[in-house]
Amino acid sequence: MKKSVAILFAFIISQFHAQQGAYYQQSAKYKMDIDVNAEKFTYQGNQTLEYTNNSPDELNVVYFHLYWNAFKPNSMMDQRVAGQGKNGDSRLQKDGISRLASIPKNEEGAQNIHWLKQNGKDLKFEIQETIMKVYLAEPVQPNSTTTFTMEWDAVIPQQIRRSGRNNREGVDMTMTQWYPKMAEYDYDGWATFDYIGREFHAPFSDFDVTIRINKDYVIGAGGVLENPAEVKGYDTNAKIKAEKDKKATWRWTAKNILDFAWSADRNYVVKSFDVPEGPKVFLVYQQNDKTKVWEEAQSYVTRYFQLMNSHFGKYVYPAYAFIQGGDGGMEYGMCTMILGEAKDIKGLMGLMAHEGAHSWYQQMLATNESVRPWMDEGFTSYAEGYVMYQLFPEELPNPFANTVNAYRNFIKKGIEEPAVWLGDHHDNGTAYTYASYVKGELYLVQLGYIMGEQKLAETLKQYYDQWHMKHPSDRDCLHIAQKVSGMDLKWFHNYWINTTKTIDYGIKDVKYEAKSTTITLVNNGQVPMPVDFSVLTNDKKIVTYQIPLNMTHTWKEKDIYGDFKTMPYWPWTQKEYTLTIPYTKNQLSVLGIDFSQRIADVNMDDNIVEVKQ
Repeated sequence: MKKSVAILFAFIISQFHAQQGAYYQQSAKYKMDIDVNAEKFTYQGNQTLEYTNNSPDELNVVYFHLYWNAFKPNSMMDQRVAGQGKNGDSRLQKDGISRLASIPKNEEGAQNIHWLKQNGKDLKFEIQETIMKVYLAEPVQPNSTTTFTMEWDAVIPQQIRRSGRNNREGVDMTMTQWYPKMAEYDYDGWATFDYIGREFHAPFSDFDVTIRINKDYVIGAGGVLENPAEVKGYDTNAKIKAEKDKKATWRWTAKNILDFAWSADRNYVVKSFDVPEGPKVFLVYQQNDKTKVWEEAQSYVTRYFQLMNSHFGKYVYPAYAFIQGGDGGMEYGMCTMILGEAKDIKGLMGLMAHEGAHSWYQQMLATNESVRPWMDEGFTSYAEGYVMYQLFPEELPNPFANTVNAYRNFIKKGIEEPAVWLGDHHDNGTAYTYASYVKGELYLVQLGYIMGEQKLAETLKQYYDQWHMKHPSDRDCLHIAQKVSGMDLKWFHNYWINTTKTIDYGIKDVKYEAKSTTITLVNNGQVPMPVDFSVLTNDKKIVTYQIPLNMTHTWKEKDIYGDFKTMPYWPWTQKEYTLTIPYTKNQLSVLGIDFSQRIADVNMDDNIVEVKQ
C-alpha cells in the first residue's frame, strides 16, 4: 500500500512538472545567397536553414512567413484596409481607399518558392496568404536539429508599408521582412499571424548573408560587414571587386537577432563612430540639403546609448545602424529604417530614440509583438520619453507629462480599445496607437507612481537581467515588479491592460478649521489607485501625504518626487476618503492630487484647489 501511494505521488509530481515545463526557445541559423537585379527590382534567393527544436514537442509541420505576399490587390492586408476605411492606418489608405488596391501588376510583392527540402528530401507545402505551411518528411524531435534548403525568387514590391522599392524619399530598395522566415514556436504554439500591417515575431537566429548587387550601390544593414574593403561606402581605401556583370558581393553576418534587414541605394553615404562601452554606430543616408541634421547626430546618439545602457541594461550587439529607408520608422535586428528628412535634430533624435529603444523592447527582450503590442511599443515609448527628457530638457513636471495629457484628451473621443487586443485586430488606427504606444507607456508611468520610481527602475533592470535574449511575457514582467516592490499589482495590470476603465479622483470638499484643514477626496472613476495628496504652504514648502490603496497590501516607501507621510489606506470599495492635515487656511496656498502629474487621471478639473485668503 505504501509503495503504491509513493508511486502515485511520484507520478503526480512528474505530471505537474511536465505541465509547467522549463522555459525553452527555438533557434535557427540562416545562410543565404542573394542575387539582385536592381534594374527590374527582383532577386534570386537560395537558403540553407538549420533549425533547432529546443521544445519538448515533436514537430510534424513548420511554418514560414512570406510577408511580401501582402503587397498586392485583394490581399488580406488590402481587404483589412478597405474594411477599416478612414479609420485605418493613414499610411495604407488615402481618403479611405486602400493604397494596395492600385499597385500595378509588375510592382506587386511576390515570394515564389521553387522548391523546399528537409535533409535533402522534397517537402510539400501550401501557401496561405503570407503564411507557408510545410509538411515535414520526418518529424523534428525534441532537442534535435534539422536542415531546410530552399530556392525562391522575389519581386520587390511598390513601397507601401516598410518594405519596397523607391520610397517617398527616393531610396531605391528597403529590404525588410524580405526572405522566407521561420515562424516562432513556443509554449503557445506556432506564432502564425497573417501580415496585416502591424508587427512581427521570430526565433533568435544567426545569419550569414551574401548579396550580389550592382557595384554602384551602397548597402546599409543590421549586422557586421565582413568585407568592407571590397565594396562601396565603408572603407576609404576600398578596391571594389566587381565581376563581369558589374556586380559586387557583400557579406554580412549577425548572431542571435530576430531578423536580418538591409537597404540599398546608389546615393548612400556611410558615417560611423564608436560609443564608449557601447556599439559601433553607422549612419547610412542620402547626404543632401534635406538630411543636414544627420551631421549633428553623433554626440546625441552617443549619449543616447550611454543612457539606455545605464538605465535599461547593456546593448549586447557589436553594431547598430540608423538607415534612411522605410516609411516612418521600423526596428529590425541591429538596425532601424527611418525617414531621414528631419527638420531639426530633436525631431531626428526622437525617431532614432524610439526605434533604437526597440533593440531593448523587441529585440533583446523579445516579446511577441503581435500578441502584446503594448509591451513592445509601450515600453519602447517609455524608454524614448525617459532618454529624450535627458537629451532635450523641458519645463515639465516629469518626462511623461505630455503623454499623460495626450491620453486624457484621447479618452474624450470615446473610441478607446483595450490594450489586451491583438495588434492587427484593433478596429481603429488611432485606438491601436493609444492602446499600444500610449497605454503601454503609461503602464510603466503608473507603476512608477504606485511603487516609487526607484522600485520601477530596479524592476526594469531585473527584467532585463533575467529575460534579455529570451521571449518574456507580461506575466514575467509583472512577477518581477511584484517581487521588487513587495506589492500585489495584479489588479492594476487587469484594469489597465484588459479594460478601458479610467482613473478619476477629485477633491469633493475642503473645510478650514481653527488648527487644521479637513479634505474629502472622492473616487469618481472605475480604476482604484493610491493617492499622493500634497499641499503647497505659503512659505513655499511642499508637504505630501501618501494614501495607500489596500489592494497593494504593501505601501510605497520612497519616491524621487519628494518625501511623504503615509496615511491609513483607502479601501478600493470606499467612495470617499477624509484627510485632516495640521495646517490652517492662512498657511496654505495650493492643495491637490499628485503634484508630480504622473497619475493618468482623466479629469483634472477637480484635482487642484487654490486657497484664496
